[in-house]
Formats: sequence, structure tokens, C-alpha cells
Amino acid sequence: MSPTARKILATHAHRHDAQAFVRDVSKVCDERGLRLTAIRLRVLELVAEARIPVKAYDLLDRLKDGPGMAAPPTVYRALDFLLEHGFIHKLESINSYVGCHHPGEAHQVPFLICDRCSSAMEICDEQVAVLLTAQARDRGFTPASQTLEVHGTCASCSDRPHS
Repeated sequence: MSPTARKILATHAHRHDAQAFVRDVSKVCDERGLRLTAIRLRVLELVAEARIPVKAYDLLDRLKDGPGMAAPPTVYRALDFLLEHGFIHKLESINSYVGCHHPGEAHQVPFLICDRCSSAMEICDEQVAVLLTAQARDRGFTPASQTLEVHGTCASCSDRPHS
């Protein structure tokens, strides 16, 4: 790994603390006057607890183990709320969801997605989004949103033989 890559990873490394993430989102909801209903909270908790991106139907299966009835529209409405307010990201190429590392900030981020272990790493570098927007505008294109997903092999999987 190059020294630059090590520096970026060290600078932008994130701990996986599901409870702290949920507390942060709850605080942002309170500050913004948003209603974090029981189902929205439970979907958020499930996304936060997942070590890899999670699909909507996996969430639905996990919700069936809890109290109340969970139907696909219910899960999708909860996901839409969480997406709309920037608390989670949708990885379009694998149709899955991950928690946002900065739930209180509006931002566009690229993801590195490992095709071997299914991990997804949020790259917190605003320069990428700025560059894409500038390139689009230079060509007379007005971007509405960005989804940049880079597929490959993560460092952990690169160090292990492929099975």
C-alpha cells in the first residue's frame, strides 16, 4: 500500500460503534425536529449493527423476529426516511444500505466495495465530489446527485489467498 493510501486510511478510519451511531442520529433528529419512529429506529439499528452492507429484504427478515408486523412497504418507507435525511447511504451497484459516518452533515461520498468479503468503505474526501461536480459543470451538465462505487478487493482480502 502506498504511503498516500495509508495516510488517507489512517485519517479517515472509522470505528464500528453501532450504539454511538444510533445515538448520533437520534440527536440529529431531535435537533432537526424529525420523528424517529420505532420502526425507523429499529431499521437504523439493524443497518448500524451490520458489519457489511445490508439488503432491504435481509432487514425485513430480521424485523420479523421482533414485535409488531413488518411488511416490505414499512421497511422501504423507513429506509427512504433515513436516506432522505442522510443517515444512511444506498450502494446502488449491490442494492444494499450502510450507515453514514457523518449523519449530521450533507455530503456525497464514494465507496470502495470489496467483491470478496462484501465490505464497503466510505471515503471521506470532499475533493472527489468537488472534482466530479466541476468536471460535470465544465461540460454543461448540472449534477443532481452522485453515486461513485469502486469495486475491487480490500486490503484484508488481498492478504488472504482467494478460495
